[in-house]
Amino acid sequence: MRAIRIHHIGAPDVMRLEDVEPPPPPGPGQARVRHRAIAVNYLDVYYRTGFYPPPPYPFTPGNEGAGEVVAVGKGVKGFKPGDRVAYVSTLGSYAEERNVEVKHLLKLPKSMSYATAAAMMMKGLTAQCLLRQTYKVKNGDVILVHAAAGGVGQILCQWGKALGATVIATVGSPEKAAIAKKCGAKHVILYREEDFAVRVAEITKGAKCHVVYDGVGKATFPASLDCLRPFGLLASFGSASGGIEAFNLALLAQKGSLFVTRPTLFTFLADRARLDKMARELFAIVASGKVKIPPPAEAPLADAARVHAALEARQTTGAIVLAP
Repeated sequence: MRAIRIHHIGAPDVMRLEDVEPPPPPGPGQARVRHRAIAVNYLDVYYRTGFYPPPPYPFTPGNEGAGEVVAVGKGVKGFKPGDRVAYVSTLGSYAEERNVEVKHLLKLPKSMSYATAAAMMMKGLTAQCLLRQTYKVKNGDVILVHAAAGGVGQILCQWGKALGATVIATVGSPEKAAIAKKCGAKHVILYREEDFAVRVAEITKGAKCHVVYDGVGKATFPASLDCLRPFGLLASFGSASGGIEAFNLALLAQKGSLFVTRPTLFTFLADRARLDKMARELFAIVASGKVKIPPPAEAPLADAARVHAALEARQTTGAIVLAP
C-alpha cells in the first residue's frame, strides 16, 4: 500500500510517497476505508510544519477523505462493506486505505461524488459551526469573510448570503474577487491594494460588522477588530499567515466591548448527535443549490508536496483533493 509519510518537520518536500504495510484488520468500532478522494486542508500544513504538535514520527498527514467501506470490525452496526462514506477524523488520510472509527463516518447521498464529498466535508462542517453555532447569522447581519476565494471562504459567502446576511469579502487578486462575487459577496475588498478596515467602515457607513470570520490570523489581526461594531465577534478559525500573538484584553474594551473566540472543528465533532445534525444541515443546504461546491482541483497522491507548496503560497482557490 502507498502512503505519504513525514519523518521530520519542514517544507513540503519532507512529504514522501512510500510503500507501507497495510493497516491491520479493523478493530471493534472501526471500518476500513479505501480512499477514492483525499482532501487537502491548511490543517495538514500546520502538522507538517510543527505549528500544531505532530504525532510521533514518521506519520501520515491528513484528516479527511471519502471512499468505500471494505471491511468492518467486530460489533460494528450501521456500516457494511460497499457503503459510500466520508469522514473527518484523526491523522492518516494521505494513504490508499486506512482504518477509521465509525463514530466519524458519514454515509454519502447517492448523488454526491467522492471528490465533492472530500472537498466539502471539513470545509462545509467548519462553515456550519461558524455560521450556525459560533455566531448564529441571521437575516440583516453584516459579516466579513477573509480569504473568501478559499475552500471555506466560498462556502461561508454562499451560506451567509442564503441566511440573509450582507457579505463583505477580502481577497488577494482580481481573479479571486470574481470568485467571491460569484459566491454571493456583495462587496469585495482587495486587501493588497486597500486598507480593509477603512473600506469596511466606508461600505457600512460606519456601522461595521456583526461578525468577522478570519482564517488568516496574524496578518489580519488586529485590523479585523476595527471592522466590528460594539459587541461584535471575531471568530478566528485559522492561522494561514501565522498565529495571533498574545495581546492586552483591554484592547477589546477600547474597541467596543468586543468578543474574540477560537473555535476548533474537532470540539464540535466530538459529540455524534451534534455531528449528525451538522452533516444533515450541510447536506441539505448543498442539495438545495444555495451552496454549490465547485469541482475540486485534483492531483495524484504523489504530488502532495507540490500541492502544499501552492497552498502555502496562496496560489490556490477552492478545494483540492488527492487521488490515491
